[in-house]
Amino acid sequence: MPTKTLSVPKKIWLVAAWTWTIFVLVLCLISFNDLPNVTVSNVDKYVHLTFHFIFTILWFKVFDSENTTAFWPKLVKVMLLSLFFGIFIEIAQGLFTKTRQADVMDVLANFSGCLIAVMTLFGIRFLGRK
Repeated sequence: MPTKTLSVPKKIWLVAAWTWTIFVLVLCLISFNDLPNVTVSNVDKYVHLTFHFIFTILWFKVFDSENTTAFWPKLVKVMLLSLFFGIFIEIAQGLFTKTRQADVMDVLANFSGCLIAVMTLFGIRFLGRK
């Protein structure tokens, strides 16, 4: 029985996506009490937005490298993945950390980053065609 091997681009996207996912998870669950205060209003929301923008792009590239389904199902899959990952992180912050708390506004910032990524992917895919 032959083993299925991943194509090189898919391997790269998969490693990048998992690395980013673990990076975000760790950063969202460790304490930052010793860092200096940043005076930008709601800077953490921008961080959450950026985390999920990149998360969505990377995981879309993993799914897109499969070439087995159409564009829209891949987008829906990655949007749901981003949404559930963001909710999971907030629940984990509330349950497993003493210095972090679950915040619905963080989930909204996460999903905003996802939606911006989706709009970017849509623009690249359909509006970029001549």
